[in-house]
Amino acid sequence: MRATFAGQWPTLLVAALAGTFGTALLHVTGVLAVAIAADDVTGESDTVALLLGIVATVFIVIAVYVSSVVTANTVSTVVAGRTRLIALLRLIGSSARSQRAQIAREGLLVGVAGAAIGVVVGTGVAFALDRVAVATDLMPATDYGYANPWVALPAVAVVLTTWLASWVGSRRVLKVRPIQAIGNANEHDREELGGRRGRNITALVFFVIGTALLVLGVALGLVSPFGVLIGLVGGIVSFTGIVLGADVVMPPVLRRVGRVFGRTPAARLAAENAVRHPERSARMTIGLVIGVTLVTTFSVTMASYHELILAAQRAQPEVYQGVDEMLNVTVAVFTVLIGFSALIAAIGMVNTLSLSVMQRTRELGLLRALGFDRRQLRGMIVAESAALTLAATLTGVVLGFGYGWAGAQALLGSAQGTPALVVPGIPWALFGGLLVAAAVLTIVASIAPARRAMRVSPVVALAVE
Repeated sequence: MRATFAGQWPTLLVAALAGTFGTALLHVTGVLAVAIAADDVTGESDTVALLLGIVATVFIVIAVYVSSVVTANTVSTVVAGRTRLIALLRLIGSSARSQRAQIAREGLLVGVAGAAIGVVVGTGVAFALDRVAVATDLMPATDYGYANPWVALPAVAVVLTTWLASWVGSRRVLKVRPIQAIGNANEHDREELGGRRGRNITALVFFVIGTALLVLGVALGLVSPFGVLIGLVGGIVSFTGIVLGADVVMPPVLRRVGRVFGRTPAARLAAENAVRHPERSARMTIGLVIGVTLVTTFSVTMASYHELILAAQRAQPEVYQGVDEMLNVTVAVFTVLIGFSALIAAIGMVNTLSLSVMQRTRELGLLRALGFDRRQLRGMIVAESAALTLAATLTGVVLGFGYGWAGAQALLGSAQGTPALVVPGIPWALFGGLLVAAAVLTIVASIAPARRAMRVSPVVALAVE
């Protein structure tokens, strides 16, 4: 058990964060529903509680999806670094299936531990938010009971998705051949990935079907708020297509973004690294793309909701009097909670970048032998991190704006009793904040890898096979 968790702490952290998010979200939604029912400002507390339940379900599903993708990427990166060890085990008689089953068992144990941590921490976070809101008069005290059996649902979801993500992420084990124990094992290059027509066609099919479901959800949202559930399925399916095709789509984006950092040797090498190993680049960026997409989706949806409420308040001030305060509390609470998913994605990028540098010892040693000094190596790692972060942020903002408007339309298109077109709200402050967060993440993500790269000795590194 000790060895299992020692090698799986990034996965454990992701599972714990996902469990915390789901548990806290269920509790906070329950508290808000009880508070709204007690206050009943609009006289439609049941409708508001229904919308809160739908929104909570949507974001829990999204958080579990984010954690599963990040977990699969992390496991894939770990397996890529263990290729030679796995090949050695294969050489002495161990089967690929037994190696993969071992990784899946580790994922199951880590999922159980992460879910247990999440239930405890999530309940504590929700209770703390409730006490702070009551102490600052943002909302009244409620009789909500925290012994809510429904929190078992996100916990079970975390266990299952961590287990399945570990199984999916370890599929690379099946491709490891014993002969690789005495040679080099590199990731696929762009030509090999571009030739995987089956996977690329599957990605395109997922994207097209998901987009069609998203359009259907928007259309159904004109008559019922349950259209957002169909839109949710469509968003997940279409984004799954983007995830499957990420190792073909993201490298060109990274190459163009990399040109922003100049034409110095370090900057040029950092930009080319993204294209040279597209699998690795896709694993490092796609989690952050999901996080930024999620934050942007939520912000655009809530901004659209806020604009709709303000318009209704101007038309019927006596009915919607006092709604602003509860709306602001709801937005603030969900903003804090949604940060958990963004944090999961950011941790995924930091993990994969750090693991990637650990697995590039020979490459870094060769650069040192060719004349790169420590400053240039640090500059290359920082430029690579900045290119990854900026490309993921820009891609996520574009996708998030589209998904956010679709979600707002599907959820709120019938909110006024008649079909209506929802004007998308534009959270300008969020876009500025994302750029600042991207800069901070670049610095954080590159500190440990840059230090590790600068400690590489050319002689020792070149001796690594």
